[in-house]
Amino acid sequence: MHVLILGGTTEARRLAENLAAEARPDLRVTNSLAGRVGVPRLPPGEVRVGGFGGAEGLARWLREHRVDVFVDATHPFAGTVSFNAARAAAATGVPLLALQRPGWAPVEGDVWHETGSLEEAAGLLPSLGRRVFLTTGRLGLAAFAALEDLWFLVRSVDPPGTPAPARMEVLLDRGPFTLQGERELLLRHAIDVVVTKDSGGRATAPKLTAAREAGLPVVVVRRPPVPAGVPVVTDPGTATDWITERLRPDAFPGRTGP
Repeated sequence: MHVLILGGTTEARRLAENLAAEARPDLRVTNSLAGRVGVPRLPPGEVRVGGFGGAEGLARWLREHRVDVFVDATHPFAGTVSFNAARAAAATGVPLLALQRPGWAPVEGDVWHETGSLEEAAGLLPSLGRRVFLTTGRLGLAAFAALEDLWFLVRSVDPPGTPAPARMEVLLDRGPFTLQGERELLLRHAIDVVVTKDSGGRATAPKLTAAREAGLPVVVVRRPPVPAGVPVVTDPGTATDWITERLRPDAFPGRTGP
């Protein structure tokens, strides 16, 4: 019985750990990582790195490697991968589950400006502040490259490429982050506006609390929708139960192709 996890997130790693803890000799788990992080935290089980070649390539891989079920546990903003997974599931008949952490929600005292894209976020910034804490990762910096009058503190796991803002300081760091650390960072760099994607989770949420305490505006880029028809769960435990149920002998799925 073969499970494929499209991973790279904390939730994906915990799902792989849950399956490994079951110690089932009949269960093979393959973790697929995109390879965008230089030194990823490897989960238990087999690991493959790199893309599949779109929906058709993923469908071919599912057939060739006799995958019985697979889970899209990629980052909430990995929209292309998620839609390719949905298309591959439809083409092969292999059951697909989306494992996605809940998004953030504003609370009293938050000053949020929600946008649908990085480009829209960049358009708002000149009216909100001059010193920007940009926490959207190293990809997508081109959307902010034209804002030459603004200064950016860019935090990412790996060094960003180009194009990027001309006035920029890079902070290489990986969560989880602490509230006290985020408070000190905002103060030390005289930040007056924060930009983030709605990634959800607790590891990077302290920046939102620190911004609220300081009365700073936060530009929040909304996450893309999950493809229609794909069931969604929000925690690795529920995903583990979903996999276990579908790998029972009397519930073994059919598939098209060899």
